[in-house]
Order: sequence, then structure tokens, then C-alpha cells
Amino acid sequence: MSEKYADIIVDISHDKVDRPFRYKIPEALLGEISVGMRVYVPFGKGNKEITGYVVDLLDTTDYPPERLKEISRIDKKDTTLEGDLIQTAYWMKSHYGSTMITALKTVLPAKKKFKQLETKKVIRIFGRDEIESLIEECRKKHQTAKVRVLNALLDEEVLPYTLIREKLNVTTATLNSLVKQGVISIETENFYRNPVKKISEREAAKPLSDGQQHIIDDIIKDCCRGNTGTYLVHGITGSGKTEVYIGVIEKTINMGKQAIVLIPEIALTYQTLLRFYKRFGDRVSVMNSSLSMGEKYDQMERARNGELDVIIGPRSALFTPFPNLGIIIIDEEHENSYKSESMPKYHARETAIQIASIKGASVVLGSATPSMEAYYRARRGEYKLYTLKERLTGGQLPKVYTIDLREELKEGNRSIFSNKLKELIEMRLNSGEQTMLFINRRGYAGFISCRACGHVMKCPHCDVSLSEHRNGRLVCHYCGYEIIKPEKCPECGSKYLMGFRAGTEQIEEAVHKEFPSARTLRMDADSTKSKDSYEKILSDFADGRADILIGTQMIVKGHDFPNVTLVGILAADLSLNQNDYRAGERTFQLLTQAAGRAGRGTKAGEVVIQTYQPEHYSIVHAANQDYESFYAEESVYRELLQYPPAAHMLAVLVVSKKEEDGEYVVNSFAGLIKERVTGDDAPYIIGPAKACISKINDLYRHILYFKHTDYEKLVQIKDMLEIYSKEQNFRYQNIQYDFDPMNIY
Repeated sequence: MSEKYADIIVDISHDKVDRPFRYKIPEALLGEISVGMRVYVPFGKGNKEITGYVVDLLDTTDYPPERLKEISRIDKKDTTLEGDLIQTAYWMKSHYGSTMITALKTVLPAKKKFKQLETKKVIRIFGRDEIESLIEECRKKHQTAKVRVLNALLDEEVLPYTLIREKLNVTTATLNSLVKQGVISIETENFYRNPVKKISEREAAKPLSDGQQHIIDDIIKDCCRGNTGTYLVHGITGSGKTEVYIGVIEKTINMGKQAIVLIPEIALTYQTLLRFYKRFGDRVSVMNSSLSMGEKYDQMERARNGELDVIIGPRSALFTPFPNLGIIIIDEEHENSYKSESMPKYHARETAIQIASIKGASVVLGSATPSMEAYYRARRGEYKLYTLKERLTGGQLPKVYTIDLREELKEGNRSIFSNKLKELIEMRLNSGEQTMLFINRRGYAGFISCRACGHVMKCPHCDVSLSEHRNGRLVCHYCGYEIIKPEKCPECGSKYLMGFRAGTEQIEEAVHKEFPSARTLRMDADSTKSKDSYEKILSDFADGRADILIGTQMIVKGHDFPNVTLVGILAADLSLNQNDYRAGERTFQLLTQAAGRAGRGTKAGEVVIQTYQPEHYSIVHAANQDYESFYAEESVYRELLQYPPAAHMLAVLVVSKKEEDGEYVVNSFAGLIKERVTGDDAPYIIGPAKACISKINDLYRHILYFKHTDYEKLVQIKDMLEIYSKEQNFRYQNIQYDFDPMNIY
């Protein structure tokens, strides 16, 4: 029988994740050991038996087998949280491509221990009569510090230690003397850092529609039967998806289980937390990058110890070590931010489903504009689909005006604002209602279009826009086609052929110039750098301290402001003309989400979409808030060109110090796969080519794409390339793998 080996991380619950140690699997344990399992191993010179976790299983080893120690035994009683997380890390390593250590550092909470905060209190043991007698005795002895303490304790049996030390100016020695006399006792209580400010206001459950109640009952019924699964809630903006989440979580908590709620942006934390805290109190917490390391550590400990029921946060909150996870909610599941941009390049949706399968939990996805992937799987029956088509307020979806900027230009209007948008903003300022102005910055100056006729310079072979390079050339980053930038529009001869260059600050200046009396707030990357900036801007706007909120996509995701009755979408087609096959989907999602911010209260809402391409199907369907029609049209395009979700893609990015080295590696990869993977298993190969941004920080970037209908075939290709890289000693190149990439390299 061939020997097998295991990589073990030892003392994983101590200071830090270090490196794995290789052990031989004894014959008696073959077939019993799996990744994530806790085992006992001999360690160090004295072969002291310690615990460790299996992080990988191997058939071969680079070390001399006779020098390897054997695993002693399995801890069959152990069902630790670390074991589940290690299983997840192993799946991520295999599924997305990375080293095991990188995957472990992604899923395991920071192991640096922080001193736990503590509070002390002084408790009176003597009765009032005894205290009064002792006060007289201390006065005679001129023990004035003791007198101050005893006088304070006459009326209060318990006082904070810090109050006595600081306000009464009493030394530790004085207090210790009273403890020795048996007059008082000092008790110490540990407490956790809590990033959530306590909110006294609590809120009862809101009345639910029949549709909302049906979804909650159906999901919980499945959970009670042990039929865990994945559910997609497709609800129009304002249809009450959050109340569905709260209802599902409430019943999950009643079953003794915990919940993770993922949100795409830190900017959404404040409003989301507020709604959950009002229902569940201080057993709700947050996890995001704005927390201090001590706060993060304490939230993980609170979750591990069962002191939390709900954790809210972006992608990383998925790895909260709950002992009895019952439900994972992914709100706005279509958002790009759920895909990691660093290795391992995991997607929170697929990873959540994997974690849920390990923990016996369910996953609920929600969006007004589901990702093509999620809706595709729901239509195929892989997810259970629910639809909410009515707004909770009983109001209608906002009225949408699509403004053709080409016509505005012909009429002599060169302002950022169309005449219709100016008119409607003025009306809101006069009526005391609020406006949101959204600048669609995705694709910022990334394409060239004619301001006179709207013509976009596109690749004749790939149906994507050409990107402008500094050398005056327009390049397609899919096939390498390039031309010199023309001086005039090839369609109408206009000289107005340029990229769009407007940002939030310019818009704010334009607002002040056009509407001097308007109070404005700006929300973008620059204005939200400080820790509490998101909360302050959003709370100021919610409290009516501004008339107009100006921002990028972070202002259009999930926020609920009842007094906002107008949304202006500036440059709607910026994201439409990115050189990316997802451009149409992203544009539709952004415009639909932005439009959905208007009229969420009792007042009717209006939306102005300013565009150079009012006839494009993404803009037409967004204006009509018609997801099904958009999906039907976009699906044809994806099927035709075999893009996700109709097929899968693997992007292989090679980053090298020397341009020729990276070029050699990607060419070798392409040649290897063409040679070894043939017939029906053969993928469609795009490239090799220089990446969209071919040089960053003096490092050269080359890209190679593989497409196949079977995801596992792409995983096998990734495995081949990893092995080949080791054989060819490509260690001086940084090689990254990205499955179904959210952005084109």
C-alpha cells in the first residue's frame, strides 16, 4: 500500500498561523483522516504530544519519508470551529487557486491576542451602623482617605472602582487595607470592546405582506425539516427584503442558532445595523475594516463564546466563528465587492454555500437586480426563487425621465445638468424634499465617445469599447486590435471626441453655482476616509441637514431615505462602455438601484437618467425597472459568446519583473494546455496578451483566458498549470488564478 502524508498546523489557537509541518499517516489511520480534522502529533526534540489540524493530504513528499514522524491519533470527540474553517480554506485553495497558508490567513481570525478589558467595582460588606462606627474611628486616627470612601459607601452599596480612585482621590493601599479588614470587597469583571453604540430605542416587528410571510415560513419550514438550501429573493427596490431577512433570522435565533448578514459596502453598515439592533439589541455586532484590531478580536471572541446572535459586515464577516450557524444572508448579492481581488480570489456567494454545507446552514441571497449567475441558477432549479413585486409603502415605482444628452448639446446646454433635472431640483428645494445626485464613475475616462452623436469607439471584432492609451492609440484588451485615435468622429465628423472627465467635487461646485441656497453633502472615497464618516454623512442626510446628497455608487446601494423624491443619474452610460462583457449588466444594476432610492416613503418619486445612448437595452430596461426583460436580452449575448453564466472563465495573470519572462510563461501555459487538453475537454483560449494595464509599479502583466462550460475542467487546468509552474521553476513570477473574474485584466 502506498504511503500518504498530511500537512499539520500545530497550536492553531495560540498566537498565530505559522506554517504546516508534514507527518506520515500511519496505516491504521489511512482513510480516516480528512482536512480540518484535529489530531495529536509528536512535536519538537522531545516528541511532546500536542494537538494540530490537518490542512492538506498528499500522496508524495519532497522530504525523505524515513525522517517524517507519524500522526499519533485522531481526536474523534473534537468538533472545533477551527476545523470547519480549515475545511473551508482547503476548499478555497482547491477551488480558486492559492497556497494553503494564504487561504488559512483569509478564513482564520487574527490570532494575536489582545488584553481583555476589565472593570472593577467596590462592594460594601459592613452594614450602615458598622460603617458609621468605623467612620468615627477613622476620624480619630486622621485616616481621611478611608473616611471619604466610607462616606461614599453609606448610601451606595456598590460603587465603580475608578470613581473612588479618581474622583475621591483614594490610593490602592487604602482600599486594600479596607479589604483586609473585611469592610469591602473588590470584584473584577471582564468586558469586550463593543464597536456598536448602544441604542435605547427598540422596535417591534413590522406587519408583513403575504408575500414576505410566505418566504419566511417556507425557508424556516425547510430548516426545521433539515432541508438546508440556497434561496434567492428577487424583490423590487422598497419591497421589504430586509424585513424578510429579519423574520428569517428571528426564527433562526429562536431555534438556538446564529446568523451572518453580508452587506456589500461599509457605507451600508450604519442603516443596516440600526434596523437589526432595534430588533435584536446588543446581541448584534459588526465586523468591518474600520474596526480596531482589538475590536475585531473581541467580536470574534463574543461570537465564539455564543454571546452574539447576528454579525453584520462585508465579505470577511463570512468567516465569523459561530458555534451553531443557522443562516447566511447575502444582501445585494449582485455586487462586485463580494469577489475578492487578492488571492485566493473567492466569491462570497459560492464560499457561503460551501460554509453552509459544512455547518448544516442555509443561504439567502437578495437583490432587486440579481446577478446573471444567481438568476441563471435559480431558473435551473439550483436555488429556490421568490419574487416580491410590490413596494411596502403601497407607493408606485418612481417616474423615470430618460434625457438624451445629444439633444441637450444641440440646444446649447453644455451644463452637467439637463434642463429637466434643473427644473426638478428647483422644485425639491422649494418643497423641502431631498435629492440624490449619482455620478456613475465606473469606466471613468476609460472609453472614448462622441459628444455630438454618442458614437463609441469600439473594437470591430469583440463588441467592446477601445481604451485610450497615453501614446494616442485606442486598444482592445481582448484581442489586441488597435488604431490611432481619430481627430474627428468617424460617424458624424464632430471634433467632440473625448473621454468623460467629471467627478463628485466638480458636481458639487456646479450645484453651488446653479443652486446657491442648496445645502449639500458629498459621499465618495475622499469624504469617507475617517472611521465614522459614513455614519455621520448618512445620519446628517437622514436628519434633513442637507438638501442634496452627491456621490458615487456607494450612495445608491440599499439606503432608505423617505424624504428623497428625486434621483439624478449623471453620465449613465459611463459603465456601459467599459471594455468588459459585464458592462451591460453593471449598468442595468446601477441605474435600477439608483432609481430605486426615489419615492421610498409616502411621497411619489422621480428619476432623471442622463445618457448619450437612450436606446441601449440596459438603459431602456432600467428605466422601466424590468429585470426579466433585461435578463432575457443579456442571456442571448452570454450564450452566443459563451460568457458566464452560460460558461465559465479562468483568468491566469502573470506578473513579472522582466517583460520577456512574463511573455514566455503565458505562451508556455497556452502551449501546454493546447497539447494536453484536447477533444471535448479542450477549452476555448483567449490570448496570451498583455493585460489591460500592462505595467504597474515597474512590474509587467500578461493575461491568458480559458473558457469552458464545465467549471471542474477549468479547475483541472489550474491544477496542471500549478504543477507545471513548479516543474519549470517559475517562482520569480507571480501567477494568479481568477475563476469567473468580475473585472477584465
